Amino acid sequence: MTTFAPGTFKPAPGRGSLPKMLFVHARTEAMLTLRNGEQILLTVIIPLALLIALSLMSVIPMPEPRVGSATARIFALAIISSAFTGQAIALGFDRRYGVLKRLAASALPRWLLVAGRVCGALVVVALQIVLLAVTALILGWRFPLSGLPWMVLLIILGTLTFGALGVLLGGALRAEIVLALANIIWFVLLMVGGVALSVPVGFVHLLPSAALAQALETSVVHGTAPGVGPVAVLVAWGVVAGALATRTTRLT
Repeated sequence: MTTFAPGTFKPAPGRGSLPKMLFVHARTEAMLTLRNGEQILLTVIIPLALLIALSLMSVIPMPEPRVGSATARIFALAIISSAFTGQAIALGFDRRYGVLKRLAASALPRWLLVAGRVCGALVVVALQIVLLAVTALILGWRFPLSGLPWMVLLIILGTLTFGALGVLLGGALRAEIVLALANIIWFVLLMVGGVALSVPVGFVHLLPSAALAQALETSVVHGTAPGVGPVAVLVAWGVVAGALATRTTRLT
């Protein structure tokens, strides 16, 4: 029986390395998001317009310094737009058209399917934050560098939490229902979820949107560590949503 040395025949059949598959999957997810016109409207144009409006117009009351407070809230909105609304809609339609089922039948492990989506969302969020931060600096935002590590950690935590919520919504319901609900929830969180407006209602601070906006304001405006309360709220929502998503997410 004739044997051949490894590497004799190219391309060599077999599954690629896990880091390479994760990189390719995350890059694909990020590129699909950035090429989608509706996603660009949701993740870039609307947050950018709201940042400029909240910074320059005094119609909506905002704590001083106004630009810093507006920046923190729009950072939170950008994370919600990409990690929750965008991911939920994309997952819902991927299930509808059988994309998720075909990916699950490939060499990609199940955990890598989720990790690739999360990494792709982190890339999109990072680009959003850079664009919004540059705009805020032009508008007069003075960023305390002592808050940079906390801001980065909160962005990652917020992306993971709202990503889990997006998977929970997009992985269980029909695509049309996901599309409607994701946009409605986005608007509700913006208006009465502690993002654009400070709603003096007791339960609002228990919402992940309000917790993320409050925590980001602490680091972005004051340059200090966020309180335990908002971080605990984000972690709790993320853990519960992730646990439920593993039970309810369907491939089709």
